[in-house]
Amino acid sequence: MQPQAEAHGERPLLLVEDLHVAYGAIRALHGVSLEVREGEIVSLVGANGAGKSTLLRAISGMIPWESGRICFRSKDLAGHPAHRIVEMGIAHVPEGRGIFANLTVLENLKLATWSRKDRGNLPRDYQSVFDLFPRLAERKGQASGTLSGGEQQMLAVARALMTRGRLLLLDEPSMGLAPVLVKEIFRILKEISHSGTTILLVEQNARQALKLADRGYLLETGRVVRSGPSAELLADPAVSAAYLGGG
Repeated sequence: MQPQAEAHGERPLLLVEDLHVAYGAIRALHGVSLEVREGEIVSLVGANGAGKSTLLRAISGMIPWESGRICFRSKDLAGHPAHRIVEMGIAHVPEGRGIFANLTVLENLKLATWSRKDRGNLPRDYQSVFDLFPRLAERKGQASGTLSGGEQQMLAVARALMTRGRLLLLDEPSMGLAPVLVKEIFRILKEISHSGTTILLVEQNARQALKLADRGYLLETGRVVRSGPSAELLADPAVSAAYLGGG
């Protein structure tokens, strides 16, 4: 077990400094800075088009950035391709899930282990994700495209966990799910956090995301306009009116 000072130490697990990203002539991020410490859940909150998904894609190496810096475990990620960033310990669950519909649940999970050197630990880790997601255990031989939307989201998260990453990037995990499944997904995310995985979360349900998170960052048109402990953001009437639907 890690000492508390290391779990929430001064040196962040992820550091983003003055990040600028553009899609051609469209400016997506304008000098975004944030940090995520070991063991935290940090939520990114903002309207559609605020730059939240762009930020996750830049961190995971899916898109380049113009200027600024992204460091993970004190290592600069500039120039590293996406597959190398996975090997370094960052797992990304993108919006839309990105599962392979024609493969079974188990085959999707196996694909996530391609870079792992600790093959002897795989049986234990398969069991761990099946304990976390019992529905996937029941359907492990089933084609993933035949799963319900909630089950596909569970598979996307489980597949990311099979990489054994230190940091999990989650983009809209509750999108399109029934309220009962949203509640289950958030319960599972709390379990994942308690097991030692650090989480950076983009979530349309801003109030629910901030209730789950330790801290939050509010993005508007590619800029961080507010940040702080989640409890403070939830209690702020201006934040509530602008991002949380009031009251």
